[in-house]
Amino acid sequence: MELRDRVLVVTGGGNGIGREVVLALLSRGARVAAVDLRPDGLAETERLARAGERLSRHTADITDRARVAALPGEVEAHHGQVDGLLNVAGVIQHFVPFADLSFEEMERVLAVNLWGVLNTTKAFLPHLLARPEACVVNVSSMGGLAPVPGQTIYGASKAAVKLFTEGLYAELLDSPVAVTAVFPGGVGTDIAANSGADLPGQDAGDLAARLTSPEDAARQIVAGVEKGSYRVVIGRDARVLDRLSRLAPRRATELVAKRMAALLG
Repeated sequence: MELRDRVLVVTGGGNGIGREVVLALLSRGARVAAVDLRPDGLAETERLARAGERLSRHTADITDRARVAALPGEVEAHHGQVDGLLNVAGVIQHFVPFADLSFEEMERVLAVNLWGVLNTTKAFLPHLLARPEACVVNVSSMGGLAPVPGQTIYGASKAAVKLFTEGLYAELLDSPVAVTAVFPGGVGTDIAANSGADLPGQDAGDLAARLTSPEDAARQIVAGVEKGSYRVVIGRDARVLDRLSRLAPRRATELVAKRMAALLG
């Protein structure tokens, strides 16, 4: 997809990878509707972008189906059309075993990571199908390829996003809508803090050195939009796990469990 003058909706546009995706799209001449729960985050994205009317801000909780249903009209009122949806928003859970996780937290993780994607896709898809060329990009996770200790429900939500996206791809093969699934490995964002979950047993300096930067992750996601990629796998950690989880799924599960055992203290 040629991005200049296209209109793309980005959820999670107020921080982390989502913000960097917004900035990367704008730098390529696109118009962007940034969606986020936090208006202050969106205001900072706007300040950094300095893109004028090419950027619109939309404060919304993607788990609120009625609010999401109103977004296409808002975007079209500002930009005149909508050519793509990038579902980047997401949260993780507290680093605890499933047995210690509350139903309230499970529901929150599934509501944001899975139902948020379903809500926005359902709302925007009719508008995208009416365009000569469009895209849906859903961010899954390395955690959706193999389980991570203390992130079982998060992983389940991201695995669901993976299969939903692949199913949508199959359904839209003969349509103008390209569908892409994104699998980031470790990325240096504030997702843990924004989700209210700490990273136990991790040295901040050592961790940062092993993570993909949000800017680099965004660059790869935007390149995937331009190419109409089926999958975008970000980071050496995700690429290794992607291969291993398909070739030797039990070994992948046990390897991750041993290497990441410190996450459970």
